[in-house]
This record gives sequence, structure tokens and C-alpha cells, in this order.
Amino acid sequence: MEKHKYYVSVQSNSIVSEQGATPYEFEIYATQEEVDQLQHLLEMKMNSDDRTYFRSHLPAFPYHVDPENDAYDHYLTQVYKQIYQCGTDETKHAMQEMRIFDHLQDLGDT
Repeated sequence: MEKHKYYVSVQSNSIVSEQGATPYEFEIYATQEEVDQLQHLLEMKMNSDDRTYFRSHLPAFPYHVDPENDAYDHYLTQVYKQIYQCGTDETKHAMQEMRIFDHLQDLGDT
């Protein structure tokens, strides 16, 4: 499949093909299948984020014993892995400079 350039915002959970359409943090080259997979991961991250908001109002449970936060962390990690794998050289360099992967484990080819 042919790869095209996309602009990704983890913050706003968006992937667009036009550079000026919306603010973005990363540029990637991806097939439609890879874009669909990344969009799914962004949606799962967003859903997990919503659940952490509701869970945050129950102070009896500490963060480290919290499946909602674990799910959010998992999907955020998967999002960054996918962006890195599809990222341009500039994106990969920026992610390394930002030290995004310092706290992530099992990245394989990073």
C-alpha cells in the first residue's frame, strides 16, 4: 500500500492530511491501514482518559492500583510507538529529543 504524509496531534486525538487544517505535534508517513490503526488507538486513549476523569473522583484508590489509569498509560504508549514507527526522520528525532521513550519499556526498534 502507498504511504502518504499525515499530521498527528496526540493532544487533540486527530490525524489530518492537510498541514494547516489543525495544530499538530508530529508528521508521519503511513498507509491507510496504519492511519486507521492509529486513529483507533487515539480513540481508545480518549475513552480511557474519560474513565480516568470519573475515577479521579473516588479518592479511596491510589494511582498504582487503578486499572483506568493503567489502560490510559497503555494506549498512550501504543500511540507513541505507532507514531514513532511511522514518523518522519524529523519526528523520530523530535521524539528522541523530547525523551518520550525514557519511561516506556519494550519498544523494540527505538
